[in-house]
Amino acid sequence: MKSRSLLVCLLLAVPMLAPAASKEIQELQRDVALLQQQIKDLQRSQDEKLAAILEAARSSVEAANRANTSVAVITSNIERNLRDQTEKVATPVLVLSTRLNEMGGELHTLGQAVGDLTALLNRMQAQMTDLSNAIKVMQAPPAPPPAQPGQPAAASDVPPMPAETMYNTARQDYIGGKYDLAIQEFTDYLKYYGNTSYAPNAQFYIGMIHFVQGSFETAVKEFDMVLEKYPDNNKTAEALLYKGRALVKMPGHRTEGGNEFMEVIRRFPKTDQAGQACDERKKLGYNCGPPATPARGPAKKKK
Repeated sequence: MKSRSLLVCLLLAVPMLAPAASKEIQELQRDVALLQQQIKDLQRSQDEKLAAILEAARSSVEAANRANTSVAVITSNIERNLRDQTEKVATPVLVLSTRLNEMGGELHTLGQAVGDLTALLNRMQAQMTDLSNAIKVMQAPPAPPPAQPGQPAAASDVPPMPAETMYNTARQDYIGGKYDLAIQEFTDYLKYYGNTSYAPNAQFYIGMIHFVQGSFETAVKEFDMVLEKYPDNNKTAEALLYKGRALVKMPGHRTEGGNEFMEVIRRFPKTDQAGQACDERKKLGYNCGPPATPARGPAKKKK
């Protein structure tokens, strides 16, 4: 009986709950529909953006392809122009290079010929000097009677030996360290053959002997003789260099020595003597300075 009463109450309550449930379902359906619409709108927006991106990418690819084509055309034109220019220039350059090589060979041959000619002229000069001396001997008056004891013998203008022999003998004694003998022989050479091609060398070696022996003041005077009496010769640069070294070793002449080193650098740039002079100036605390207009270097070094 009690169960039946409960069932009756439930059946009477259902009609009263149905309108409230229906209203919630309708609101839920409306929210779902709204959510579906938002999803559709978002999907449409994403599709539109993706389409725009794809279109931009396609345009970029097309622009890149057009740019590649333009670059390829430009590169091809440049290569073609370079080939044309190379063909136009290569042949004249090759001809010019060949001609320069030929001229270099000709200049080398000419230099050798000039060197041989110079050596020949030096030998001829020495022979002419020897011949002149021989003529002097033939034309000389009879020898005077022997000097009386205690009287000096008369000096002779006739050289005791040919120029080349006298020079080589003096130089061998110089190399062998026989300085006293060598200086006398070089002095005799200058007395009889002071105008020959080896005269500057003989004068220079006299200065070198005094330099080695520590007579620096005398050495400076002898090097000055090389520079003054034979201003343009193959020993000029060395004479300037050793004059500077001798001055540096003399008290109170350090600055003068540095000036002589600078003179070597100025007059004979790009030579071994200029490099040595620069080293000497650096030892003194000076700089070498920019070299002046290159002067003509010393002639081919003679022994």
